[in-house]
Amino acid sequence: MASTTKDSGSGSRFRILSWALWDWGSAAFNAVIITFVFAPYLTKSVAATEEAGSSALGWSMAAAGFVIAVVAPAAGTRADSGGRHRLWLGVHTGIVVLTMLGLFFVRDSPDHLWLGLLLLATGSVFFEFAEVSYNGIMVRITDDGNVGRVSGFGWGMGYVGGLVLLVLLLVLVIQPEIGILGASDEEGLRFRIVAVLAAVWFAIFALPVLFSAPGAKVRGTSGGHPVRAFLADYAGLVRRLVRMWSSEHQTLRFFIASAVFRDGLAAIFSFAGVLAAGSYGFSPSEIIVLGVAANVSAGAGAMIAGWFDDRLGPKPVIIAGLVIIIIGGLPILFSAEAAVFWVCALILSFCVGPVQASSRSFLARITPPESAGENFGLYATTGRAVSFLGPAMFAGAIMVFGFQRAGTLGILLVLALGLALIIPVRPDAPRRSLQG
Repeated sequence: MASTTKDSGSGSRFRILSWALWDWGSAAFNAVIITFVFAPYLTKSVAATEEAGSSALGWSMAAAGFVIAVVAPAAGTRADSGGRHRLWLGVHTGIVVLTMLGLFFVRDSPDHLWLGLLLLATGSVFFEFAEVSYNGIMVRITDDGNVGRVSGFGWGMGYVGGLVLLVLLLVLVIQPEIGILGASDEEGLRFRIVAVLAAVWFAIFALPVLFSAPGAKVRGTSGGHPVRAFLADYAGLVRRLVRMWSSEHQTLRFFIASAVFRDGLAAIFSFAGVLAAGSYGFSPSEIIVLGVAANVSAGAGAMIAGWFDDRLGPKPVIIAGLVIIIIGGLPILFSAEAAVFWVCALILSFCVGPVQASSRSFLARITPPESAGENFGLYATTGRAVSFLGPAMFAGAIMVFGFQRAGTLGILLVLALGLALIIPVRPDAPRRSLQG
């Protein structure tokens, strides 16, 4: 067994920057493919009707969430067992990039809908697996004195990377009548080229961490048949949950609370474009501009909050962010003015980044390096376990009150529940040991 040490000085800073560049590049999948550009193209232009496309997209993402919930913990344990977070990060990132490239073949015809849905769902699954290893690497390149700033820096880089790419795509591909590489509206070519450019962007910025991340072994790998090894990992996971229930109760409560409020945070970005178009009359270009502004605000918030995280701890940042989001989202319920929506969207975006970053740093602070993949696999699983909650509350509120903006109330109620669950969680779980 080899020990894993942390570098100091410029070597450590280089590793942190290389690690954060993956977040910068990953926005190509989250912001461009899932949220602001390709998924709307899939539901509006490829599907026979927008309603049918949206429903099919929801079911495909639900299936992806189920796969993630089942496989992510064991995948994290497998990465831990050989200290192979860098290897698995590369494998899973490569698969995501391939699915993005595959979207080039999704033309604007209903015959291509299921190909697009399959590629989006597959990319979502492997992106989540990649994040498990990515977060596991963060535990190895930080200590308790800087993990908050590093986590916030990573989230901030993701948001900034998203806004830079969105601006480039807007100027070079979306707005011109004929964009670069001959991008036009014929057969959805404009959006298919966007998918290819996003894939190249992700691949380029994912490379640095794959060469610089620590790759030392933590404990011996379990051999044998892959299925038996997978089942053995799951048996270990069950024992881990039993241990948490008996001796790490606060950590388990954190997993539950964070799953709820993170689902509410995800719903904010999932339905921001829907609200902008349906309730406030935004055009596709205006929605992308909204995405750019949201990424600027969220990135700034994440980086600023990292300073408070390291001085006050992650829990106060999480609580303050959730309170501001809940209060800041209320005006959307009562006003159909675009200016009100803009102000509220920027306030919410500014606080989403800090809550996400501090939630990750909270777990990193209480996670020993040898359990990084296991814990972040659980983090991914618990987050997916209630992934239906935000969308269901959004749709349910619209059904009850009869207008689209009422869906905001459903999201705010999910966030309020997450706030109520996180308040009693004590940040006194066993702290991870420092190395080097």
